[in-house]
Amino acid sequence: MVLKRIIPCLDVDAGRVVKGTNFIGLRDAGDPVELAERYDAEGADELVFLDITASHEKRETIVELARRTADNVFIPFTIGGGIRSVEDAQAVLDAGADKVSVNSSALARPELLTELADHFGAQCVVIAIDAKRSVSQVASPTCAAPPGWFGDAIWDVYVNGGRKKVESRDAVSWAREAVERGAGEILLTSMDRDGTNDGYDIELTRAVADAVTVPVIASGGAGTLDHLSEAISDGNADAVLCASIFHYGTYRVRDAKERLAADGIPVRL
Repeated sequence: MVLKRIIPCLDVDAGRVVKGTNFIGLRDAGDPVELAERYDAEGADELVFLDITASHEKRETIVELARRTADNVFIPFTIGGGIRSVEDAQAVLDAGADKVSVNSSALARPELLTELADHFGAQCVVIAIDAKRSVSQVASPTCAAPPGWFGDAIWDVYVNGGRKKVESRDAVSWAREAVERGAGEILLTSMDRDGTNDGYDIELTRAVADAVTVPVIASGGAGTLDHLSEAISDGNADAVLCASIFHYGTYRVRDAKERLAADGIPVRL
């Protein structure tokens, strides 16, 4: 039986963990390594660090953070932000990260996913997709369903920390292509729900999870423990990413795992 995972997400800006709503209005949440140590002790399955302004500001990847984390944390962790080449990924992995996450750079040059998978293995390559619900479209007998159509919903893809919409791309078809090119996992964030505590976009999560053969991590919107169960049971997610509900002490990782177990979802306790 495949265990479902709970993954705290640490968005890093200028060396501090921050969290906002719909990708704006950032507020401080603490030191990334201190939070990482706490989540490790509470039983988190993995961690994700995202340098949320690296692509926009053209900064180098957070290699030093990876090194500090590896010295103090003993669960797998992913580093994302500003990784544009095999060399960038090598530096992060050499510093102790287990996986790398790419977003803007993969959309700019999709061959990067294949290069990373060929060099490190698909298990090390996470494609991060920031998606926002587009204008509803309904297929009709005389109009073929557009790429990425799921019911009456289409989700646009954004890059550079949600600042720029990628034309002629939708989340579902891009997820399929990314997996075909070598991505071994998808980190799927709903920009509409991010930081709202209103729950994950279940329709988006299910559309992508049903379209690919690799694990999908649901992200954006967790506010209650019920939301985590819904993302897995109804959204077909393999893991749930959480930020503010853990950062600000609303729940502990242990609380979340106990709730999932009580709901019949297999987790590592």
